[in-house]
Amino acid sequence: MRSPSHIELSRDALRSNLRFLRRVVGPGVRFCSVVKGDAYGHGIRHFVPMAEDCGVRGFAVFDATEAEAVLRARRTDCDVMIMGHIDPQDLPWAVQEGIAVWVFDDRRLEAAADAAGRIGRTARVHLELETGLNRTGLKGPALTRIVQQILDAGARIVVEGVCTHLAGAESAANAQRIQEQLHRFEAACEALRAQGLTIPLRHTACSAAALTLPHTRMDLVRVGIAQFGFWPSTETRIQYRLQEGGGMEQRFHDPLHRVLRWSSELMEVKEVPPGEFIGYGTSYMTTSRQRIGAVPVGYAHGFARQLSNLGHLLVRGRRAPVVGVVNMSMMLVDVTHIPGARPGDEVVVIGRQGRAEISVSSFSDLARTPNYEVLVRIPSDLPRIVRERSSGRLKIRTH
Repeated sequence: MRSPSHIELSRDALRSNLRFLRRVVGPGVRFCSVVKGDAYGHGIRHFVPMAEDCGVRGFAVFDATEAEAVLRARRTDCDVMIMGHIDPQDLPWAVQEGIAVWVFDDRRLEAAADAAGRIGRTARVHLELETGLNRTGLKGPALTRIVQQILDAGARIVVEGVCTHLAGAESAANAQRIQEQLHRFEAACEALRAQGLTIPLRHTACSAAALTLPHTRMDLVRVGIAQFGFWPSTETRIQYRLQEGGGMEQRFHDPLHRVLRWSSELMEVKEVPPGEFIGYGTSYMTTSRQRIGAVPVGYAHGFARQLSNLGHLLVRGRRAPVVGVVNMSMMLVDVTHIPGARPGDEVVVIGRQGRAEISVSSFSDLARTPNYEVLVRIPSDLPRIVRERSSGRLKIRTH
C-alpha cells in the first residue's frame, strides 16, 4: 500500500558532511559512524549502505539488536561496535561475528572470555572508563581487577581501545566537568599502561567534542548527529564558528547539510467560515473564511502534540501554520494564503521545498525537544528512499 509520507535520504549531503568532518578531525583519526536509534531516525537498513558508499567502514550502536541490523544492512566487511547493552547469552554470537563490545564490568569481560574460549575465537573489547558521567564504566579497584583478568585470559581477549563518555560536550556549562573527565581519563590510561596493558585506541569524542574540542579527538571519534547534517546544539555551532575565525557579524555558510527530507501530502482542503472551531476542542477559531488542509501526519508519526497552533509545514514553497490540535494520525494547516493549494500537493514536514526550508530545530525548539529526540521519533516503517541528492521539489498540480 502507498504510504502517505516518506523519507528521502540524500547521499550527496552525507558525502559532503563526511568530507567536512574528516577535514575537521584530521587525517590520523579514525571515523566511527554512530547509528543508534535506527540511525537517528534515518533508518539503519538504508543509511548503512549509503554510508559505506561514502567510505565509512566503522559503525557503533547501542545494543545487540542494532548490531544485528547493521550486519544485515552492510555490504562491506565494516567494523561494528556495541557501546551499550548485550545479553550474556548473545556474547558468543558477537564474538563469532567479530563485533567489538564495550566492557564496563568484570562480569561482561568474564562472559566474553568464556564465549571466546568455547568457540575458539578472540573477543574484541573496548574498556569503558568511569570518569565522571556516573553511568557505566570502570574505575578504581574494579579497573585493577579487570586488567588482571585480561592478562589471564591471554589470546581469548584483545583490548582494541579504551574509551569514556563525556558529560554533555554540546554545552559550555559542562566545560569544567568535561576537563576533569579528560584528566581522569588520561590518568587512568597511564595506570593501565603501567600494569602492562597495551592501548591501541583511545576515544572520547562525540559529535560536539569532535567539532569544538580538538584534544578529545585522540585516535577515534564517534560521530552521530553531525554526520546527518545537524549541529548537536546552537552553542556547538556558534563555538565552531568562532574557533574557525568567523565573526558573528559575518554570514555563516553552514558546512553541514541535512541528509533527511520528510514529506507528505494534502489529503483534503476545505473552506471554513469565520467563527468556527477547527479540529478537537476550542484551541483555534477561524477569524475569516479560511481554507484548511488536512495532512496525514500526527503525533503517532513523531510530530509533537505540543506543536498544536505553533508548528509550520511547507505547501507550494510557503509556510503553512498548524491550526488546532495535532491528532494521533493527522493535523490541520491553514492554506488560505497559498493560492491553488489542493489535495495531492506535496507537504514538507522536514526539509526544503523550493527556496523555503523547515528545519528540525524550527519545531524542536518550539516543542522544547532536542533535535535528537525529534529525529528518533520518526516511525521506522515510513518508507525511506535514497537519492543522490535531496530533490527539494515543488510538486504542484496546475490542472
